[in-house]
Amino acid sequence: MPHPLDILKTVFGYDAFRDAQAEIVDHMVGGGDALVLMPTGGGKSLCYQIPALVRPGTALVVSPLIALMKDQVGALLEYGVRATYINSSLPSGVAAELEEQMMAGEFELVYVAPERLMTERFMQRLAQTQLALFAIDEAHCVSQWGHDFRPEYLQLSALAKRFPQIPRIALTATADVPTRKDIIERLQLEKARVFISGFDRPNIRYRVVLKDNPRRQLTELIQEEHADEAAIVYCMTRKRVEETAAHLEAAGLKAVPYHAGLDARVRHKHQDRFLREEGLIVVATLAFGMGIDKPDVRLVAHLDPPRSLEAYYQETGRAGRDGLPAQAWMCYSAADVAMLRGMVDSGDAPEEQKRIERQRLGTLLDYCETTQCRRQVLLRYFGEELAQRCGNCDTCLKPVETWDVTVPAQKLMSCIVRTGQRFGAAHLVSVLLGEATDRVVELKHDRLSTFGIGGELSPTQWRSVIRQLTAAGLLDVDQQYGGLRLNEASQPVLRGECAVMQRQDPDPPARKRRGEKKTRTSTAPASVGAGDEKLFQALKSRRLILSREQGVPPYVIFHDSTLRDMATRRPSDLAAMGQVSGVGAAKLKRYGETFLEVIAGYAGGDAAAKKQSNRVDDPARGSAKPSRPKRDPADMHLEFVVEPFYDDEPPPGDFF
Repeated sequence: MPHPLDILKTVFGYDAFRDAQAEIVDHMVGGGDALVLMPTGGGKSLCYQIPALVRPGTALVVSPLIALMKDQVGALLEYGVRATYINSSLPSGVAAELEEQMMAGEFELVYVAPERLMTERFMQRLAQTQLALFAIDEAHCVSQWGHDFRPEYLQLSALAKRFPQIPRIALTATADVPTRKDIIERLQLEKARVFISGFDRPNIRYRVVLKDNPRRQLTELIQEEHADEAAIVYCMTRKRVEETAAHLEAAGLKAVPYHAGLDARVRHKHQDRFLREEGLIVVATLAFGMGIDKPDVRLVAHLDPPRSLEAYYQETGRAGRDGLPAQAWMCYSAADVAMLRGMVDSGDAPEEQKRIERQRLGTLLDYCETTQCRRQVLLRYFGEELAQRCGNCDTCLKPVETWDVTVPAQKLMSCIVRTGQRFGAAHLVSVLLGEATDRVVELKHDRLSTFGIGGELSPTQWRSVIRQLTAAGLLDVDQQYGGLRLNEASQPVLRGECAVMQRQDPDPPARKRRGEKKTRTSTAPASVGAGDEKLFQALKSRRLILSREQGVPPYVIFHDSTLRDMATRRPSDLAAMGQVSGVGAAKLKRYGETFLEVIAGYAGGDAAAKKQSNRVDDPARGSAKPSRPKRDPADMHLEFVVEPFYDDEPPPGDFF
């Protein structure tokens, strides 16, 4: 058998395994079962792709989305690996022919959806196929406690019974302790080795800001820090998705909406554009992105918080998959707290599941309000401790002060009781500040003992106190009318039996005056100098030409991290190009000369070469046509047509 390290270098172009990859690969090559928890971008796919190329036979990979299968198979073809997918996007005749080729051993990896895999017809065909292993990707889909449950995954336990000698590997990027137990039980992996490779994504900068005209905040963030970079923006409702995408377009940014209410052809078109184009922003509902393998997303922004820290980690993990700097940014308000709690309480789930969802929501709100290092809070949720503050989140870069709000909290609670526990924050703040508004006077609340007792705080400070007390579960919000109420946790505070410490919200940043020039914050690695940055852009332009000619996303040809390495190393021949990270034998043969041409033009100061390297297809001026091998016609059914198998939308509810 070939050695895994040789395959890693010659096929995928990497010199060494990362973290636990080598141990996992050796375990799978030896025929063992495994459960692998590894962060997005940590190299999970190699943990089964390399054993699939080492072990005799064909590896079956279970994948939940058609788009995800096509993306991964297309990338493998570029590496020269014999791979295919068999799913409902193919004509029945093509699918049948591929199944015959699978049984004949013509493929090293075959990707299928769980629905097709578990049909009796397909299982019988597998029984006639020499199998190397089963890989179950996105394994959290099997768990009812997971954030993306797929009931079809429950049938996969049959693989252990029908093919007991074939090793199985289940992989996921996000699974807390209950989800891990569920995966092991439901997939019958009790004897499998569990590999937890760590959840830290140090290249991602985490930030949470208070809502203050969130669309304006988002627009300024993109213009100042992520101009011309790929981004995903999450919103809770379809209406917000549409309005936010329109707002970004009006600001001169390239943005498209994505939600289940759009026509399927429009959704496919927008997702396809996101895969192929540089610098496009997709504004989507919270479930979007599971089928996306785009490595160069530099920003994931949440205009509304998700329902759990697990979902947040999964969604933010779509940023910076190539290991280069990226940002996870969330906008948050007191209204979000009430809405999220209402969604849990009004749902149809059993009470036990509601209890777990409330706990998960509580950890998310704690994350939003924390004064600690956000990365430490996030990793602790998954059972991992970070010894020191990360230095790459907002609370580390600008530490937050705390203050004792025990007395203001008591004043607020007393005011809530005296006004009948049926009024919202705005009215309560008016009473506390002694503002004789028409409604305050009409209700005779200006005669209460709590009228005007809160003058030591500003309206903004009072809103902060209310938001944090609600997030901490010390106050309840009436879901129908929005009134604040006391609960059991309020009583010790009101009686003075415990102190309440809160974060002191920073003053909002000063708004730039109209016409004031914005300063862009670069996300390029510090090791890339100005000259290398220009070369990097030229290499990206050449990659874009090739991707348009071949009809594949640019990152399928080379990741940004590979182009960065080229720009730094500046190889002068094929041997040196082969030492660039991410350049395997097949890609070296296919693309080596054309990218060397770009580098040589810059190294030699050839202005014509520079001009040519920056040209992209433009009917008005013709196209640059670098030489490239033609794709095998037999592979042409593997087009990058985006067709999600599932509706990318959270469960329906009144809030949509």
